[in-house]
Amino acid sequence: MKNKLAHCSFCGIKATPETPLIGGADGYICETCARLAYQVVTNWERKRTMTDDVEESLATPAAIKARLDEYVIGQGLAKEILAVAVYNHYKRLYHDQESIDVEQPDDNNDDNNNNNDDVEINKSNILMLGPSGTGKTLLASTLAKIVGVPFIIADATTLTQAGYVGDDVESILERLVKAADGNVRLAEWGIIYIDEIDKISRTSESAMVDRDVSGEGVQQALLKLVEGTTLQLELPGEKNKVETVTIDSKNILFIAGGAFVDLEKQVAKRVDPKPSKIGFNALVENQDETQISAEQLLQETQPEDLRRFGLIPEFIGRFPIIATLEHLDKVALVEILTKPRNALVRQYQKLFSYENVELEFTPKALTAIAAKALKHKTGARGLRSIQEQLLRKCMFNIPSRKNVIRCIVDEKAVNGNGEIQLIEKIEKSEKPEKKEANAG
Repeated sequence: MKNKLAHCSFCGIKATPETPLIGGADGYICETCARLAYQVVTNWERKRTMTDDVEESLATPAAIKARLDEYVIGQGLAKEILAVAVYNHYKRLYHDQESIDVEQPDDNNDDNNNNNDDVEINKSNILMLGPSGTGKTLLASTLAKIVGVPFIIADATTLTQAGYVGDDVESILERLVKAADGNVRLAEWGIIYIDEIDKISRTSESAMVDRDVSGEGVQQALLKLVEGTTLQLELPGEKNKVETVTIDSKNILFIAGGAFVDLEKQVAKRVDPKPSKIGFNALVENQDETQISAEQLLQETQPEDLRRFGLIPEFIGRFPIIATLEHLDKVALVEILTKPRNALVRQYQKLFSYENVELEFTPKALTAIAAKALKHKTGARGLRSIQEQLLRKCMFNIPSRKNVIRCIVDEKAVNGNGEIQLIEKIEKSEKPEKKEANAG
């Protein structure tokens, strides 16, 4: 009779032959609630382990910048801004989780001692401005490697407002969960880089224009996601079943990047407005005055300039940290070819080493490659295509020529005025035979 009156202390379901209950000292629990409790406790343990791992692996801002220097050339100011932002973000997450796990003391303590406990630090997402090929994507992906969290790159140009043809913003979180191997809690500490963010600027500041589903509509759809919201995602599970998971984006760090072409013109209108008077009272412009460069203007970017460019104020406010990347000159491009850990020259040298061939670039050849990239205005991204075209013929012929041991690329080969020098090994067939004859 006692079992008939028993019910689950969590969900209230009564015990039946089909729904047995597990008895405890003061209550009962059903199978469904037991499984749910197991998942909750497991998530707690995962989260504690994750915070401990991040705390142990999280380096100081100076150390983060030093690691970035191994992969990215130049951009010293942007690296400092990113290092500080990432460090503060994950320190905040660690201490927030620590305060949840630790039981809070009674309210009888002095008010002055509890002032800091009431302070909640908001998330600060990052907006990177800079020309194409200056290292925005590489900086974001390298930061994720340093911290050791899941990372994905989302293209803003493929997103559309909900209800229209294209990718919804929720698809970004689905990709992040997949990058975390299905671990939702780990994905909630990840980094999402939204590229080409300047391409979703609204077409006009006027409210009378037609609905802009791939511009302002995407900005509106991203607002809650970037700030922090809870979403239910349907992911493929075991045996082709769809599994529904809940993810909270409030702790995900969003980094947005874009070239923002001609943004400096908007900044120039604000920083150095032109005289408006005409006629005899107009001021004569002094042509000898030092003009402000485009890079200096971008460094002075304010939210007002971004609004005039086409970003809505609500979206701008969710990216309070602005990092500006500089144009890459010829010297920087040469360093990109040779100095980073994954430098392009090293990559091709390793590729040639698989064929037992040594690849060598002369200093003038490297300078000529950098000059080509500057001419094409493709930045560091264009260096690979230049090298690929330059070495394509060699990579086609060398696997069939087993006697080549060295390739020398000089300035003439880069500029199309000569060929890459192929050094072949010397056959040692005649001299040894003569020595053996003399010895006989």
